[in-house]
This record gives sequence, C-alpha cells and structure tokens, in this order.
Amino acid sequence: MDRIRANFGTRLCSASCTSNARIDGKTVIITGGNTGIGKETAIDLAKRGGKIILACRNAERAEKAVEEIKQASNSQNVQFYLMDLSSLRSVREATERILKNEDKIDILINNAGIMMTPFAKTVDGYESQFATNHLGHFLFTLLLMKRIKETNGAKIINVSSEGHRWSSLNFEDLNSENNYSSLTAYANSKLANILFTRELSRRLVGTDIHVYALHPGFVDTELARSVDSRVFKYFIDFWMKWMAKTAKQGAQTTIYCAVDENAAKETGLYYAECKPTKPSKQALNNETAERLWEKSLEMVGLKNYSEI
Repeated sequence: MDRIRANFGTRLCSASCTSNARIDGKTVIITGGNTGIGKETAIDLAKRGGKIILACRNAERAEKAVEEIKQASNSQNVQFYLMDLSSLRSVREATERILKNEDKIDILINNAGIMMTPFAKTVDGYESQFATNHLGHFLFTLLLMKRIKETNGAKIINVSSEGHRWSSLNFEDLNSENNYSSLTAYANSKLANILFTRELSRRLVGTDIHVYALHPGFVDTELARSVDSRVFKYFIDFWMKWMAKTAKQGAQTTIYCAVDENAAKETGLYYAECKPTKPSKQALNNETAERLWEKSLEMVGLKNYSEI
C-alpha cells in the first residue's frame, strides 16, 4: 500500500530536492520535528552533517524521535528542547534555553502546526490554530533573531499551505470568535505564515538572511488527526489512503529551501514542488503583511520590538 501511495503521490506532482550540498557544522532548529515532514527533514539534514535540534511539546515523543533520527541518519548530533507553540510563556522559556546553549542558528524551520481543530483558546486567550501556527512561530523567530543575525547566511523557512487561498483574514476578528469555521481559521493561519515571510524578508533587506515560505503538498501525516468536520475527515482519509504524498516526499520542498544553491539566491518567496510559485493575491499585499506584523507584535507582547 505504501508503495502504491508513493507512486500515486509522485504522479500527482512530487518534485525532489536534487542538491547534494552538505551542511557540516551548521545548526538546524525544526519545530515539531518529532513526526511527519519535520522528522523526515531532520533525517535528511542530519545525513548532510547538520546539528539537528527539535523543538517539541512532548518530551517522550521527542526522545523517541531523537533516537530514530540518529539511527536513520547515522548521526549522533541530534537533540531536542521542550516547547509548546500554543503557549507564549513556553516559547519564551525555550528560547532562553536555546540562546544560552547555542552559539549560532544557521537554519530555522518553522514546521509544526495543527489543522482544522474545534474552536478553542490557548492559555493566552487566542484561537488555537492562529496561535500555534502563526503567533508561536512569530514570537519564536523574533526572539531568536539576535542569534540568527550573528550567523552568516542564515535561513528561516516557514511551512505554510495552499490552504492559505481559502483565507478570509479579518483583523477585527483574528480570534475567529464570530461564526467560527475550522477550515477558515486554518487558512488564516497559513496565510499569516506567508505574510510573515514577506514582511520579514522586507525588513531583512541588506542582510545575508534568507526567508522562505512553502507548501509541502498533500501529505499523509498526523496533521489531520484533529479535523473537526466529519465530511472533511472522510475526504482527507480517502485521499490520504490513495493520493497523498509520503512524509519523505512532503519534506522535499523544505529540504530544497534549506540546502539548494538556487534557493540560496532568493528570499521572501513562496515555494511548492521545489520551485517558486505564486501565492494568493492577498498573500502578496504588502500593506496586509505590515499590518499583520504590527498586530502580531502586540499580541505576543513585543510591541516595542526593535531587533529588525
């Protein structure tokens, strides 16, 4: 079955990163790297010589993943930090530990996420998908920015989704409390990933830091485990069974952005199938990107942030 599914996934567009570039001595941080796309990305980059750091919310699962990545990559240079993206306090505490222990960050991959969950608020009072998929990564990235800027040629990679095209981002209701739709809330968070990438790259003009957003494809991972719609759940399960990419296939565009020589010449773009592609019109709106940046600073408590 896996072989059939992999063949279908390949036939339905599954480009591969063909670069043989090594990243010996480079430090890579991957959020949610204990499973799915993140784990496959970790294995590949560990094979290329990178020091791999997972940022995960569950210690038991993270410890297991670390051992599996070590075995699969034949590298012992893999570790993890505890971090729950849905808690701003947890993100701050994890960042403090990372900055204390790590002297450089060459590649930051904001990979973790949740999808189409029932309405819920985080401990900080924000809608869970927007908080986990966008605000947590937004805060994590900015708190690490000092170390990132100290590292030559660093990269920041934000895993988004084609689902961003279904967004109806409303700045008056970022918490999606009015007429909540789990699909729209997910789409809003994925649009936010791209807008964050766009605004961050604009603010980093003149530096050697490159920023990327990407769509990994329709991938068979645990991301859909909490889908709250029975109709969508049935649809996803059916297509997962026959048409979805494997996690390894789904990791290819992330890996491409991390190591490919051509990607190293670009910044601020949106990728799918290991090449730049055009996102939605809303994702290209600079005014929306700047407005989201300012609102996000306020929401995470960095209103007077001046690192960039």
